Amino acid sequence: MAIQPTQAPGVTRVVVFVTEKGIPDARVQSATFFVTPDGNFALGDGGMIVPFGVTPYSALRETLRERANGPSRGAASKDLELVEFSDLQCPHCKEAQPVMEQLTHDFPKAHVVFQPFPLIEIHPSASKAAAYGACVQAQSNDAFFSYADAVFDTQDGLTPQTDDTLLKAAVRRAGLDPETIARCASTPTTVAQISADIKLAQDAGINETPTLVVNGRPLPLLSLPYDQLKSIIQFQATLDGVDSGATPETLAPHAAPAVPGSQSQ
Repeated sequence: MAIQPTQAPGVTRVVVFVTEKGIPDARVQSATFFVTPDGNFALGDGGMIVPFGVTPYSALRETLRERANGPSRGAASKDLELVEFSDLQCPHCKEAQPVMEQLTHDFPKAHVVFQPFPLIEIHPSASKAAAYGACVQAQSNDAFFSYADAVFDTQDGLTPQTDDTLLKAAVRRAGLDPETIARCASTPTTVAQISADIKLAQDAGINETPTLVVNGRPLPLLSLPYDQLKSIIQFQATLDGVDSGATPETLAPHAAPAVPGSQSQ
């Protein structure tokens, strides 16, 4: 509807009208946002800042291709990369795991990364759980996912008083030696790695878990219906000119994974 200059040098005001295509008499809604002078960011309601431009997610995509080094599954190629920022003590991250399992199945050419992001301000055992996980991953990428499942299964009992016992039990379930992993988790190298994981999430603008980033496009993992989530992933893959491996049958609407809907934490 309008692209206008503002009193702030270089800042542009944009007004758009939005309606639903193909529906007669669909309601028309208006939205207003502001674009920064470099054209790379838009500011919307509530002070939200989002990437903008022809390829708004390319910078974050490259950052994660280089720095997201958490345990992975699926394809080796990073042409389509799904990065799940997750906290092993976050209840909603536990709820998200069936969704991630289904996405890995539905998009066989996706490189799927479990990127640790312990929310240490609200989850007192999250950092230690991530450190144990980093040491498990160092021994076996596949063992990490068994370890994570075990931690999620017992996360209600995680406290600073019980976490050593529960995390060692999770390591044992993953088939590794818990004492070796515990020693590794307390080393300066591992502590520095967890700090680097937190820094990556902060640099990526991630402020809640679980968050899924699809080739640089952040998505609230549990706030979207599964069919909509699939559509966005396929849309981004098509936009980037990569093959997701999804079939027409996979992309057709069907029952979502059985997880309760909830907000992130």
